[in-house]
Amino acid sequence: MTAQVPGFRGPIQAEKFATGQSNPTFKLSAPSGAYVLRRKPLGQLLKSAHAVDREFRVQRALAGTDVPVTRMHALCEDGSVIGSMFYVMDYFAGRTFVDPRLPDLGPNDRAAIFDDMNRVLAAIHSVDLAATGLADYGPKGNYYQRQIDRWSKQYRASETEAIPDMDALINWLQANLPEDDGRVTLVHGDYRIDNLLFAPDSPKCVAVLDWELSTLGHPYADLAAVIMQWSLPPGDAGRGLAGVDRKSLGLPEDQAFVDAYCARMGLPGIDRFGFYLAFCFFRMASILQGVKRRALDGNASNPEKALELGAFVPAFAAGGLSASKTA
Repeated sequence: MTAQVPGFRGPIQAEKFATGQSNPTFKLSAPSGAYVLRRKPLGQLLKSAHAVDREFRVQRALAGTDVPVTRMHALCEDGSVIGSMFYVMDYFAGRTFVDPRLPDLGPNDRAAIFDDMNRVLAAIHSVDLAATGLADYGPKGNYYQRQIDRWSKQYRASETEAIPDMDALINWLQANLPEDDGRVTLVHGDYRIDNLLFAPDSPKCVAVLDWELSTLGHPYADLAAVIMQWSLPPGDAGRGLAGVDRKSLGLPEDQAFVDAYCARMGLPGIDRFGFYLAFCFFRMASILQGVKRRALDGNASNPEKALELGAFVPAFAAGGLSASKTA
C-alpha cells in the first residue's frame, strides 16, 4: 500500500463486506483514509472465473468517461502477497440499494434513481472503445454464441444434480440464436441496482461496481438482465419487483424502462426481446450453480449464503424457459 497508493499511511484495519459472493471484498481503514480491496477467492477455481485483473483494467480505463467508476490504485498479480491476486481502489461512502422497491424513499426519488440507472446503462454501451483502450477487451464473433458456449461449460463443470429445465434451456438457446447484427459495445455483465453506488444526498449514480463479467459484446444482454431481476419475487431472496404496484411507488414498468433506454441509444425498439431475457436467466443459473459448487467444495466466501443462492438454480432455469416462449 505504501508503494502503490499515493499519500497512504498505515496501519491498516481490514473488514470484510457481507456482499461479494464471487470475489471477497474488504474495506481497508487507515489514518490516510479508506480503501477497498477485492481479491480472487482461495482454492481451486474455474478457468477464466474471478477475473479481478479484468475488473481492474476496465474500471481504470473508464476513468474520465460518462460511466461513473471508483478510482483504481493498484493491481497485485503476485499471489504470494495475501494468497491470491487482488486490487485496491478508493472507498466511497455512497448509498447501495439491495431492494429495488427502494422502501425508504419517496416516489419522486425512486423515479429519479431508476432514470439515472437507465442513463448509466446507456453510457456504458456508448463508451468509445478505441479511446479508452478497450477495443481488445473481448474476443470477436457472435457474443451470444460465445457466452452460451462459455456458461454451458461452466455449468457442466460445477453441476451437482440433473436439472431438466436447464438442459432444455441450453438446447433452446443454441437452436434460437439471433443473427449477429454487428453491435459491439462494452457490456457490464451483471447490471442491476445493487451493483450501483449512489450519492449520499442525490439520485446520481457515482460508481458502477462488480465488473467481473464485463467484456465486449451485445448491449441487449445488460438491458435484459435488469428486466430479468425485476421479474423475481420481492424481498431478500429474489430482490425483484414481481407483483409490485410500480405506479404507486414511482417505479417504471419494464417497457417504459426499455423505451427510455432505446430513446437514449437512438433505437426504434428491440425485436425478440424474449431471447435476451431467456439468455440472462440461463447465465444467472450457471453463475449460481458455480456459487453452490464452491460452497460444497468449501471455497465460498460466505458458505451459508452461497448454498442459499444455489438453491435458486432450478427457478432461474424455469424462468428462462418461460421467457423463451415470448421470443
